[in-house]
Amino acid sequence: MFSRFQLMMLVLITLIAAFLSTFAFARPGLPEQAQAVYDAWAPLDAEAKSVEEQLHTLGLAYEELQEMTVQSEEHLEGARQSLAHLIDYAAQEKAGDEQQRQLVEQMLQASRQHTEETQDALDMILSKMLGDPVGQTFGKRSTIKVFSLQEAGYRGYMAKVKLHDPSAVRLVLSGDRVGDRGETTSQAARRTNAVLAVNGGGFTRQNGLLYPIGITVVDGEIKTFYQTDLSFIGFDKNGRLVGGEVKSREQIKEMNVMHGASFVPTLLKDGKKQPIPAKWRNRKEPRTMIGHFSNGDLLFIVIDGRQKGHSIGVTLEEAQDKLLEFKVRDAYNLDGGGSSTFYYNGKVLNRPSDGRERRMPTNIVILP
Repeated sequence: MFSRFQLMMLVLITLIAAFLSTFAFARPGLPEQAQAVYDAWAPLDAEAKSVEEQLHTLGLAYEELQEMTVQSEEHLEGARQSLAHLIDYAAQEKAGDEQQRQLVEQMLQASRQHTEETQDALDMILSKMLGDPVGQTFGKRSTIKVFSLQEAGYRGYMAKVKLHDPSAVRLVLSGDRVGDRGETTSQAARRTNAVLAVNGGGFTRQNGLLYPIGITVVDGEIKTFYQTDLSFIGFDKNGRLVGGEVKSREQIKEMNVMHGASFVPTLLKDGKKQPIPAKWRNRKEPRTMIGHFSNGDLLFIVIDGRQKGHSIGVTLEEAQDKLLEFKVRDAYNLDGGGSSTFYYNGKVLNRPSDGRERRMPTNIVILP
């Protein structure tokens, strides 16, 4: 295909060529003026032929460019179709994601509703059994409800704790080290600005210093690991109560334990009573126990003992029955006797059997 300008140039060149060829046949007899004209037009003839060749070449190039343009348009159309498919697929994916998001939201809503219903049911059960709370704390990191225990033959206190922040529950070492003179539960609570605290795991005394027995974990770091025949009682990174039989450091890591101590025995597992070792059976003593409900809320119980007219204590078998009445799923026995201490909102509520608080190497604290 040639443009109008190109066609006009071809016609002009053709006419010039014909004119010059007429003079070519008569050249021998031309006068000098005609010869001069011929000599002047001869270079133009050569240039015209060169232009013709260039136009021909341009014509071929134009046809080739036109063909490439057609091919490019075909590729572009293919790209448009692919893009349209991608847009359609993305729209379908978005619709699927939205549907999945709504499903997840419905599940979360159902879970929240179930948790709230469980919470309400637990509060009703505890209130019916124990009366109204004697103290409540609604903190940013935890909600705490404290009940008084005045069952036949024993007295004590119980705290139901809902964690809003897993870091609200901690095990603290006296002096923040293994091997120390120890500190009372109230001292540990005040030092950490805790609103609730109970004594921790068992301990031994060496050279005037107190050392925790078994496995001790603080801030995810294993501080002690020996005497693994004891029950481990800990809290994972989500603030959930974990524990039981632990035989290796790898188990501690697999359980994502952040804090924990050791004592005996395990009282309940998945809502079922666990065997009580013979040397611990049927003995009424002051007790400190920890457990959790099916919704994850924690339970701390301290029962006084060894005090006639006030409280003689409970057996572990009696404790198991009472924990099941409270709808507790898992529960463990912490150090008891003179160690049993229940601190809440600035003071010790129970009456330790030693007549005063005992120094401990570990205490469990709850931050508000």
